[in-house]
Amino acid sequence: MAALRGVWVSIVAFITATKMPPCHRHEEEKFFLNARGQKEALPSIWDSPTKQLSVVVPSYNEEKRLPVMMDEALNYLEKRQKHDRTFTYEVIVVDDGSEDQTSKVALKYCQKYGSDKVRVITLVQNRGKGGAVRMGVFSSRGEKILMADADGATKFPDVEKLEKGLSDLQPWPEQMAIACGSRAHLEKESIAQVRLSLSHVQQPVDV
Repeated sequence: MAALRGVWVSIVAFITATKMPPCHRHEEEKFFLNARGQKEALPSIWDSPTKQLSVVVPSYNEEKRLPVMMDEALNYLEKRQKHDRTFTYEVIVVDDGSEDQTSKVALKYCQKYGSDKVRVITLVQNRGKGGAVRMGVFSSRGEKILMADADGATKFPDVEKLEKGLSDLQPWPEQMAIACGSRAHLEKESIAQVRLSLSHVQQPVDV
């Protein structure tokens, strides 16, 4: 499981369970700050979707690594929207009770791209990665929901491979499906390259 941390993303094609465990929110967690710094109520996953894709980014003390991920993600999403005017998206950064400036960093992207595209949810206390993802999913507006780690380990354009897998699993819109991707094979390749490099270093050298 540790090897998969930070390297997988999953798309959930609209979650519609008949019964769902309660998700307690503090009053402050029912709102997000818009680009003008004003509070706005968060939507519910039970509302009709208004975006094609929601990207949920659970973040804990990620002020340094978050910009790398956000720059790559938004660059990809903006280019995709430029080539396909029908494509709509939102990025939801869930600050999981961070002790650094994670929310402040994320809000800069909200100011740059607007709160319709980038939203920041700041949790009152740390809920763990699963709890942060859940809060983001429950506040999403997308027909499809993508979870992406804040550390930038996952290459964002790979989402298209997940979408293809999802469409293969979900030929009819009313069906639910989940697609998961792993970059573990690249980690193995990296380990092999390191070992190869070490073997070269250890070769005897004539002086």
